Amino acid sequence: MSTNKQRLLAVLVAAAGLTSIAPTAQAAEPWLVRVRALYLDPANKDDIAGADLSVDSKTFPEVDISYFFTPNLAAELVLTYPQKHDLSLDGSKIGTLKHLPPTLSLQYHFIPEGSVRPYAGIGINYTRFSSVDLPAGLDVDRNSWGLAIGAGVDIPVAKNLLVNVDVKKVQIRTDVSAGGSKLGEFRVDPLLFSVGLGFKF
Repeated sequence: MSTNKQRLLAVLVAAAGLTSIAPTAQAAEPWLVRVRALYLDPANKDDIAGADLSVDSKTFPEVDISYFFTPNLAAELVLTYPQKHDLSLDGSKIGTLKHLPPTLSLQYHFIPEGSVRPYAGIGINYTRFSSVDLPAGLDVDRNSWGLAIGAGVDIPVAKNLLVNVDVKKVQIRTDVSAGGSKLGEFRVDPLLFSVGLGFKF
């Protein structure tokens, strides 16, 4: 079993364990929808000899949906639309690609509702690369699975309305090939900063 699959299995086992030991009481408003502006800051690392690959940083909108199993324990699904990035080699643009990176996390909210509520979470990211436009013979693997860890805070401003600040570190990685032969791995591994509004119901 690959290292990534082992990590994902560990996340799923941990999530199942936390859910099974959690209190049975449910939050008064179990659904939380946030609309946020997200800034993606890529790590841009690779193990390809003689190359320095990078994608550009970007700000874009996203929506996340959370369901509270208990007043403290929630599952969060982060959604957006495919994001287009320039791919550069040694600082010069060589092509473009799009990525769609939904992320599912299990989060623990530390303080009772009605107060400023910090939280932390761990989850799974799946990224699908599409519309890959690169020089002839150069290609990337279309699928990426990786861990996602994050933390944030919800700040109530009115009944069932809150301001949210969130940061996540996500594994997004793809194999790069030329003429069908693997050259190495490109690790986007972005840090994601977001701020927005949340609505409970």
